[in-house]
Amino acid sequence: MNDQATWLAANDSFLATALADLRARLQRAAQQHDAPAAPPPPVPTAAVAAVEAPAVSKPSWFGRVFGGTHPRAALTAAELDAIRPPAPRAIDAAPPDDAATPAGTPAPDANSHAPALEILAERLGLSPFERDLLLLCVGMELDTRFPALCAQAQHDPARPYPTFALAFAVLDAPNWDALSPGRPLRYWRLLEIHQPGAQPLVGAALAADERVVNFIKGLNYLDDRLVPLLTALPAAALPASQQALAEQVIDSLRHAPPGEAVPVTQLLGSDSVSKQAIAQTVAAAFGVQAYRLPAELLPGAAGEQETLLRLWQRESRLLPLALYLDASGVERTDAAAMLVRRFIANADGLRFVDAREPWADPAIPALGIDVAKPTAIEQRTLWQRLLGDAAGTQPQHLAGHFDFNLGRIEQIARGALAATAHEPAALTQTLWQNALAHTRPALDQLAQRIEPKAGWDDLKLPDSEKQLLHRIADQVARRGTVYDDWGFRARMNRGLSISALFAGESGTGKTMAAEVLAGELGLSLYRIDLSAVVSKYIGETEKNLRKLFDAAEDGGAILFFDEADALFGKRSEVKDSHDRYANIEVNYLLQRLESFRGLAILATNMKGALDGAFLRRLRFVVNFPFPGPAERRAIWASVFPPQATVGTLDLARLARFALTGGSIQGIALNAAFMAAQAGVEIGMPVVLEAVRGEYLKLDRPVNEADFSPPESAGGRS
Repeated sequence: MNDQATWLAANDSFLATALADLRARLQRAAQQHDAPAAPPPPVPTAAVAAVEAPAVSKPSWFGRVFGGTHPRAALTAAELDAIRPPAPRAIDAAPPDDAATPAGTPAPDANSHAPALEILAERLGLSPFERDLLLLCVGMELDTRFPALCAQAQHDPARPYPTFALAFAVLDAPNWDALSPGRPLRYWRLLEIHQPGAQPLVGAALAADERVVNFIKGLNYLDDRLVPLLTALPAAALPASQQALAEQVIDSLRHAPPGEAVPVTQLLGSDSVSKQAIAQTVAAAFGVQAYRLPAELLPGAAGEQETLLRLWQRESRLLPLALYLDASGVERTDAAAMLVRRFIANADGLRFVDAREPWADPAIPALGIDVAKPTAIEQRTLWQRLLGDAAGTQPQHLAGHFDFNLGRIEQIARGALAATAHEPAALTQTLWQNALAHTRPALDQLAQRIEPKAGWDDLKLPDSEKQLLHRIADQVARRGTVYDDWGFRARMNRGLSISALFAGESGTGKTMAAEVLAGELGLSLYRIDLSAVVSKYIGETEKNLRKLFDAAEDGGAILFFDEADALFGKRSEVKDSHDRYANIEVNYLLQRLESFRGLAILATNMKGALDGAFLRRLRFVVNFPFPGPAERRAIWASVFPPQATVGTLDLARLARFALTGGSIQGIALNAAFMAAQAGVEIGMPVVLEAVRGEYLKLDRPVNEADFSPPESAGGRS
């Protein structure tokens, strides 16, 4: 017989003996027909809810929680307060040996054959009377003779159930304190009290909670009411950089000052997968299992949250659990933030909070840890290991452009290998497309994705500006070599981002240049209209920007911020709170730009309105001048697709119209529709009519002689 079977047999034997004793007590009470039931003992002079706890020496919380066998501290005054939840205190979980206990069996604290009832009484602080009263209620579920015996003992056939009055009559050392909402029976929801109407509490029907009944019987499992809310965190191998963070947390918790509350571990950053892996690694080091509770599932009503909190506190004493409260989607200023703070402050045991940024609360001791994804070198190593010798330069290329956690890398690599098992030559392209596909869903909800269609030949810019664009593309493509292989990342804390300002009038080619860069690098291009992001409500702009950059942190994208002057205008003197918050928003965007691993492009048609301090923090500034006659002629020569039916055009005449490339594109499209409607080729008459329409749209003066049809025309080129 194994240890589990031996313990279960011993537990069943204990229950049989204890229930037999209770039956005998009930039978004796039933036989005393003429003798009144023993009166309850007098109420103590102290208030019912205020129970004096014996003095207990306080070792370090780590020794008290994880140091093998140890006495349980009595309930504190805060725990006995029926109005407020208990104050944060040391973890009361099972010792580390519980991790090796077979699932579903309560682990004994000291004696290997200690019955589950004694374990529960010790962990939840029950007095002998409260323990026996609980067993009386459990007997109703385990022994079919108990209902009749309860009715006989109370001399009332309508009462086939236990009551407090019955317990006072048949059990030893009865105490009024057991009725207090702050004592364990009611505080831990061990009993269900059915008290209809104005029935006195002492006469109310009592029933044991199903979870408690099964624990006492020897079945230890997570409470059914918590199962829909909690998810066990899986164990995961950590890269060296994250393993160091886990060991830092473990060391800090081991050396927490004796007698002080357990610090809450705040795991900060945007990668919840890495944070969960670190939390479970820390929890496993202390012999417990971490469970994730999404903050969105916390009930808003105070009573409902109190019930959830009590259930969690109880489970953390009956099972080796750690709480991982996922508040990554909660802003510190949201109404839900108060629910998170209250719950985490009163939950027992080892606690982790998943947050984007630190939650400062002087009432809650906290340990803040910034969690980043694996380093670029660690990601490259995993790509190489998964892809093998066929990878070529792909590991370096992928690690340079994407920022994935280990689980995502493994998912993408295995998917690409399976898809190209019969076509190895397609592995490179499949890997890249799979990586891009994993970065798009989050960004697609926050920004407009632009499909790159333009190439270098479509850009009609001065050579100096084209060279700048080539330099931008080269730096993005080779940043892995410079930052990681050549060690610049290890030596620099800032300035590693690649950001550029595109300045020029509307229609001068800023968006087209961004398309060219995206096509050259094989990256997704997302346009963000900053004028739409900026909000008149204080704090909303920062929230919008945070969501955007968090969604873009996986890499593989170029962020194209249009209308940058909407936010980056020259900072004015702070005259009111709106000015102060506007400057905060600018500083926040600059901070996120500097930490962004991808290419960020800001576009403006009012460069002179931008703050000079902002310009100095950008790596590139590319000017898009108004096109001259030579550039305009080149644009006209290539504006119509080869498939279009185009007649003879006088390019020199068309180039004399002072128009931007964007306007010329619009004119060409309008002329094509006019020709299609008239059933003619795209010739000078329809083009000139379209030019005239553009001038009217731009409120420019129209000289009809400039738009008269030509008597003769030059060639198209």
